[in-house]
Amino acid sequence: MGLRKKSQVRQILAVALLASGLGLAQSTGAVPAPQPPKPAAAKPAWPPDGPIPRTADGKPDLSGNWAPNAIRENVNLAGILAAAGTPVPMLPEAARLHQQRQDSLSKDDPEGFCLPPGVPRMSTTPYPWTMVQTPQLIVIVYEGGAHIWRKIFMDGRGHDPKVEYTWLGDSIGHWEDDTLVVETVGQNDITWLDEGGIPHSTDMKVTERIRRPDYGHLEIEHTVDDPKTFSKPWKFTTHPVLLRGELIEYICQENNKDVQHLVGK
Repeated sequence: MGLRKKSQVRQILAVALLASGLGLAQSTGAVPAPQPPKPAAAKPAWPPDGPIPRTADGKPDLSGNWAPNAIRENVNLAGILAAAGTPVPMLPEAARLHQQRQDSLSKDDPEGFCLPPGVPRMSTTPYPWTMVQTPQLIVIVYEGGAHIWRKIFMDGRGHDPKVEYTWLGDSIGHWEDDTLVVETVGQNDITWLDEGGIPHSTDMKVTERIRRPDYGHLEIEHTVDDPKTFSKPWKFTTHPVLLRGELIEYICQENNKDVQHLVGK
C-alpha cells in the first residue's frame, strides 16, 4: 500500500475513533443514574369503606348488588353453630329427620333440583342479589335460587290473612332506627334451611334484622322461630359485602343434568 493510501486510512480511523469517543462521551453524559422501579399502584380496598348512604327520608339506603359471605352456612349451618357452642335446638323428630338427610349425603336437597331455597337460606346460597329500596316497598332479585324475586312490604300492612304456603312466604318490614326488621311467614315446609338438611314446618317465622354499618357491608341477623320443629328460637348472622359488577344470568331449570348422580351412599 502506498504512503498516501496508508495516511488516508489512518486519518479515517482517527476520525472514526474520535467520533465514537465523542458519541460515547455525549451518551454517557446524557444517561441518568439507574432509578429503582416504581411501586405498583395500590388497588382500592374492597369492599370500599365510607359512610352509610341514606335515602331522602334519612333511612340507610340498602339498595345495591350484594354478595353473600356465608357459603359455609349454606353447606352445614348446624355444624357451624354447634362448633360455636350454640347448637340448633331441634326437637327429637326434627333431629331424626336431619340425621336421615345427613346419612343420605343430602341427595334429596330441593335446591339440588332447582327449587327456591326459601328464607333464610336465600342469604347463604353462593349467589349474589340486588336490593331495590323505596319507602313503601323493598324488592330483592336473586341471581341464584331459580332466579326468583322477593317483595317486602313497607306500607304498614299486616301479614295477608289468606297467605298461601309459598317458597318465600309473605314478608313485611319496618324500621327500628337504622335497622330494617323483616318478618316472613307462610312458607311451605319443602325447603331445607341448609344443605345439611335442617327441617322446618309451615309454622316457621323468620325475622331478619338488616343493618348497613358502612358503605361496603351489610349485617343480617336471622332469627328462626318454629315451635313444631325447635325447642326455642335460634339465630345466626351473615355479613354480605358489596358486589363488584352486576348480576348475571343463572338458569338452573335447564342445567340440572347431574341430578341422576345424586344417589346418596
